[in-house]
Amino acid sequence: MTTSNFLDVTAIKEDFPIFNRRIRADQKLIYLDSGATSQKPNSVLDAERNFYQNHNAAAHRGAHQLAEEATEHYEVARAVVANFINAELDEVVFTKNATEAINLLAYSFSNAKPGSNFHIKAGDRIVVSEMEHHANLIPWQQLANQTGAELVWFPITPTGRLDLSNITNLINTRTKIVAITHQSNVLGTINPIAEMVKAAKAVGALFILDACQSVPHFAVDVKALEVDFLAFSGHKTLGPTGVGVLWGRAELLNKMEPFLTGGSMIENVTMQSATFAKAPQRFEAGVPNMAQAIGMAAGLNYLSKIGLPKIHAHELELTKYALEQMSGIAGLNIIGPNNVEDRGGVISFTLDGIHPHDVGQALDQYGIAVRTGHHCAWPLMRALNVVATTRASFYLYNDISDVDALIAGILKAQLFFNSPKKSA
Repeated sequence: MTTSNFLDVTAIKEDFPIFNRRIRADQKLIYLDSGATSQKPNSVLDAERNFYQNHNAAAHRGAHQLAEEATEHYEVARAVVANFINAELDEVVFTKNATEAINLLAYSFSNAKPGSNFHIKAGDRIVVSEMEHHANLIPWQQLANQTGAELVWFPITPTGRLDLSNITNLINTRTKIVAITHQSNVLGTINPIAEMVKAAKAVGALFILDACQSVPHFAVDVKALEVDFLAFSGHKTLGPTGVGVLWGRAELLNKMEPFLTGGSMIENVTMQSATFAKAPQRFEAGVPNMAQAIGMAAGLNYLSKIGLPKIHAHELELTKYALEQMSGIAGLNIIGPNNVEDRGGVISFTLDGIHPHDVGQALDQYGIAVRTGHHCAWPLMRALNVVATTRASFYLYNDISDVDALIAGILKAQLFFNSPKKSA
């Protein structure tokens, strides 16, 4: 079976030049690591190249034609992002990546003046979860350490879901920040954000959503979610590296302290003082990452043209098939939900008697690219009592034949390492 009920994967792959490559002794590339970074279609490569070839100048600087064009292209990219997540234009801040976006928030909160809604002090509480990527954990650890605030977290269940049974005790009246991943980069679990947002709002806490693994894969509406801030990266949305997004409610962004200071983020400057511009310029000091933002917009336009509902359905089709096939392999352990309910196209697994790194290297010999390791989620690995996992992540350019190749590669790896063979 190589066809999809939702997407023409053969036609899609033709848009991605990297799939013309042959690797590892002239084998077809089977890319199952989009959870780390996505491949780039020609439209993204062309958009960046067109900017540099025809419009290259510093946006928001200069009155000459190229500067005007650079500014227009950059701001059109912002509008594309805003439309993609149903946001207002002045609520979209371009950053280097989601990690920087989350650090921007933590740094700004650490500099907030007493009496501010963002001021964090000893006795306050910051709530995260046990399945957070380090990018949405360490900044809050640091903020708690700097301010004396208490860091607490939702534990995970044995099936890879968040345990919300103690939600009213965790998100209590002392809680100032709740920062949660939308979809786990390890488990594929899509978390029940609405319930946690409701609990945060009940005590006046800010809700921050790490949407790196959700925005590229299914429709995300910031207004419907009712979160306060959201972060994601361009390189996971078919776009280039070096660009990400912080979305925040305009009334909140305009009250926050700047993250970086310098050119383009000021209203007025004297030798003794400065006043700062409104968002988003308030958080975009220096010459911006123009070509990258434009490339990111091209990636989002590509996803919109195909349709996120179709992409999500296609990924679930692949995930369901992969889970079914993996269930027949003796010695293979799924780490996370074993069905597609509230789940994305990420599957982490272990093989009895074989280190995940060895599994990844074995698969690589067959042209299959997967991720191995702790996936920047060490606390989650410890909670799961595993040292690492092998992770396959699916996207719009994968099909059933890629899953079949993965399964065949796993069986070959087991045979090579003398691990248990497929069950009868």
